[in-house]
Amino acid sequence: MHSPHLATALEAARAAAEVVRRYYRSNLAITIKADKSPVTEADVEAEKVIRGIITARFPDHGFYGEETGSSALDAEYLWLVDPIDGTKSFVREYPMFSTQIALMHRGRLVVGVSSAPAYGELAWGEAGAGAWLDDRPIRVSEVDSIEAATLSTGNLKTLATGPRWGAFGRLVGRLNRIRGYGDFLHYHLLASGCIDAVVESDVNILDIAACAVIVEAAGGRFTDLDGKPLTLATTSVLASNGRLHERVLEALHE
Repeated sequence: MHSPHLATALEAARAAAEVVRRYYRSNLAITIKADKSPVTEADVEAEKVIRGIITARFPDHGFYGEETGSSALDAEYLWLVDPIDGTKSFVREYPMFSTQIALMHRGRLVVGVSSAPAYGELAWGEAGAGAWLDDRPIRVSEVDSIEAATLSTGNLKTLATGPRWGAFGRLVGRLNRIRGYGDFLHYHLLASGCIDAVVESDVNILDIAACAVIVEAAGGRFTDLDGKPLTLATTSVLASNGRLHERVLEALHE
């Protein structure tokens, strides 16, 4: 049995998936937003569907959306929604995009749903209740050394142009494997125990909030690259199976 919050998030994700599938590979018109990121009719319609389901169930909750704006950001409960995380992938017609829905309670992320309809995965988690991938319970790995670890990266632009690039290079030299699965996929893999850590230096909280819940509910740890808890202003990620977290943090600051 799912909690009312998780059940609502899953219902909203499945409804959004229907919208996304309908528009996928249909040569949609693209609008460029002020931040130079693309948006399509699919993004906006999917978020409206999600928002409608959530606000009908929980009218007193706040909402922070990628496309339709925010309301009541100081509410006790705040929903964080990116209807298509990976719009560039969506418009280029390859399946590395997802719908991200998370719930924050008094500043703590407690529910997360990550839906990748074209890729064929649905992951979810709830604080204190565990994490699942396509109805299968998942758990992070038990790898406890950098030399045995597989680490995946996403966008590293800020890291590459900053003072930690050398330390990151030395860390890469110690790893068993370095991969760049990116987006939702490396978080699904991390929560499932298939890889052991993720580093990203250029993210938005809407991109990662749901996956953070899933990773932590699966037994992992999720912070920024300074080891600080996530907030609405977070822009970087170190996610791990927990056992490796402090070791990777130390390596990044050497």
